[in-house]
Amino acid sequence: MTLTPRPHKTRNQQVGGAGHGAVAWLAWGACGLVLIMIACAVVLAVPNHYALWRVDFLVPVASAALLGALVASRQPRNPVGWFVLGHAFCFSLGEFGRQYAIFGVFTEAGSLPFARAMIWPTYWIWYPGLILMISLLPLYFPNGRLVSRGWRWVTRFVVVFGACATGLAMVRSDDIEAKGLPNPLGLESLSDVARTLPRLLDILMSAGWLLLGSVAVASLIVRLRRSRVEERKQLEWFLYAVVLVLLVNTIGQLFSTELLPSVVREVLFVLTLEGLWVVIGIAILRYRLFGIDLLINRTLVYGTLTASLVALYFAAIVVMQMLFDLLSGQQSTLAVVASTLLIAALFNPLRRRIQLFMDRRFYRKKYDARQTLEAFSARLRDETNLDALSSDLVRMVGDTLQPAHVSLWLRPDRGPKSSRANRDMRG
Repeated sequence: MTLTPRPHKTRNQQVGGAGHGAVAWLAWGACGLVLIMIACAVVLAVPNHYALWRVDFLVPVASAALLGALVASRQPRNPVGWFVLGHAFCFSLGEFGRQYAIFGVFTEAGSLPFARAMIWPTYWIWYPGLILMISLLPLYFPNGRLVSRGWRWVTRFVVVFGACATGLAMVRSDDIEAKGLPNPLGLESLSDVARTLPRLLDILMSAGWLLLGSVAVASLIVRLRRSRVEERKQLEWFLYAVVLVLLVNTIGQLFSTELLPSVVREVLFVLTLEGLWVVIGIAILRYRLFGIDLLINRTLVYGTLTASLVALYFAAIVVMQMLFDLLSGQQSTLAVVASTLLIAALFNPLRRRIQLFMDRRFYRKKYDARQTLEAFSARLRDETNLDALSSDLVRMVGDTLQPAHVSLWLRPDRGPKSSRANRDMRG
């Protein structure tokens, strides 16, 4: 008789059964509700004559809902999935309430019930959504636990600040979310106080948001320093996406509307925000987790290459236009053609030089290993002494892979199989 040991259940597997199925249904049900509100908001925005590029942020919101439901259904004890799902719910509800109220009050007056009341969530629902995204998610990413128990005070501060900011927004009297549709529960006395102390209130709110962001970044840094290989890769994926979002947003703010139209800014911001949710999914679900090094390398190389080529392109155009102006006294399209040909000729040489610089500066081990392999390949073509070649091979493997022990075994030329093969050939 053979006894098979009972498999040990992991923490997430112990949630299984009916309880796990109910949690999965809850997550996907919330995701479906978010998608329905997004679809309704887009449908209502068309007759409201609301520019669709102003609601394009709903695309990454839909992705956030799908990601949150996926993570929450597979890892129900990890709050990160629920944070992402809650963020998507808040933003979709806010935009749906805005479009519903505009349609029911202005587009087709009286066609929808409670139209004026539906604008109320739009005035305050963004604050919980932002709290979940910029504070709680980084604090609990990626394993759903704080860095240590000492960070519990941060969670309490986040909750208190979020409740205060949301409470003030609930009763603030203005019509900033939709002109002609003021907050139905707004207090006029609160607006008088806000008009009396506008700068102080803005400073306090800005300082609070800045503090929340700084604490979240500090938490990620501390977690990164304490992490091991797998968790470090998860954090690198997340930080890569966050830096990309901040960089694109900063570039969009710096460039003027003539150089970078508002629609282009929105599209770039949406694409990077979409990438954030994809990256979080890769990190949490550990799908191709260790490909981050190659992605960062390619981003550094091609980002630097693009910036260099753009700067060189415009500089060449300016210089050549000045030369043509001095020689002929008029502008010429030849400067554009010549600059384009120059950029095409410099693309590959410049890319190789930038790749070499990045490898040497940021990926030193990879650069040294590649140099060692290239040197061994050159030696392999010229070396005829087997003993010298064997020692070079052992040294090359030790330098590139750095194992604890290296040994080389060479199969002898003559053996049972060799002799048998020779006999068969002779026969």
